[in-house]
Amino acid sequence: MRFVYPQGARKALTFSYDDGQSFDRRLAELLRSHGMKGTFHLNTGKLGLVRGDETFIGAEEIREVYAGHEVACHGVQHRNLPTITRQQAVLEIQEDRKRLEEITGGLVQGMSYAFGNYDPEIIRIARSLGIKYSRTVNDTCGFFPPADFMEWHPTCHHDNRLLELGDRFLDIAGFYELPVMYVWGHSFEFGRSGDWGVIEAFADKMAGKEDIWYATNMEIYTYVSATRQQEFSADGMTMYNPTATGVWLKTEEGFLEVKPGETKYIGEQ
Repeated sequence: MRFVYPQGARKALTFSYDDGQSFDRRLAELLRSHGMKGTFHLNTGKLGLVRGDETFIGAEEIREVYAGHEVACHGVQHRNLPTITRQQAVLEIQEDRKRLEEITGGLVQGMSYAFGNYDPEIIRIARSLGIKYSRTVNDTCGFFPPADFMEWHPTCHHDNRLLELGDRFLDIAGFYELPVMYVWGHSFEFGRSGDWGVIEAFADKMAGKEDIWYATNMEIYTYVSATRQQEFSADGMTMYNPTATGVWLKTEEGFLEVKPGETKYIGEQ
């Protein structure tokens, strides 16, 4: 028995883009048009700001621009959290979350660390404010899901061997369980250079694969966390799902879903 993603998908692909500049419009549409999902981390203190050659998405645009994607926190003013006071860090995270929830009408429980900087105290503060996961900028060039989602190290920045790693992911070894490819960056990096080629080529390469679950950061967090909470009988042949998320397994007989609250015989492991 092995856990798999919904509907028996073998692996998951997700994207994470920061700062909310106007180039997010093109990137969000590119992903949508390829059947993919991403998470966009916004600074609510900069919504609608025009500063030199920087133009930020306005609050009134968020629902349309990011339709089908996830919106998440990045700090009100993009401050370096480990170097400010605890009270300032609380406000930077909490007020960002509150404003984004007002705009979207849903829960906002994801984050990425501004400048990629964090420490154990910032993790503790973020958790206490209802943040479930937060992305770092430490590329692993690998595909294992994180042990701790508050230190979610991505696979790669889009400038770091993206197409090569995409090929590796498509042919990933069988020993991986719940592999995920996690791509991050800033859309303004494409906009300023005018070169969208690498992300367009990657989207073309990875689109339409039956064995890939295209998901937001939060969807992956929720699903993988649910698999880690499953309970088994002493002989390992019966599983109880205590979560609110249906969990999928690959068994000798095929794919099997154990629904929320369900106890089901799954056979020998």
